[in-house]
Amino acid sequence: MERSQQTNIIGGLAIIFFIIAIAISFAFYQFVFLKEINLKPSVPEEIANPTESLTLAISEGSGLPTNPEFYVPADARATLGENNKVIWENHDSTAHTVTTDNDYNDPLSGKFDSMETIGLVPPGGTFEFIFTEDGEYPYHCEPHPWMTGKVTLVKSFS
Repeated sequence: MERSQQTNIIGGLAIIFFIIAIAISFAFYQFVFLKEINLKPSVPEEIANPTESLTLAISEGSGLPTNPEFYVPADARATLGENNKVIWENHDSTAHTVTTDNDYNDPLSGKFDSMETIGLVPPGGTFEFIFTEDGEYPYHCEPHPWMTGKVTLVKSFS
């Protein structure tokens, strides 16, 4: 009888230790591992919060393929740490998007796609995106694929 009680005690302790180990594993996963994975990367303050912005226009009549210009300027250039916050202003009477052509996903700002954050840019509305890496970023309007543009980001040499 005594041997049976010892076995039950050892078995009970093993179950308790197993439950504690599982609880510690879940706590680590939730409060340490997931937190580290979901942290936004560190970028220099002047790139994350540039002093100036670059404003582009979605021109009036852009919803028509015959319009001579859609995004103005169609090929824009910005400098990291100076004006890498780009703002598109919709001057058209139709809603549009600003959607990446190459699935660009910025480490800080997320996917370069107005549909991911605000949806369609309404008439008179704006879409803002902060680029944190140099490169060329072609884009288009999802409902009007003939509307294309490109933003080129260069490093600051100052």
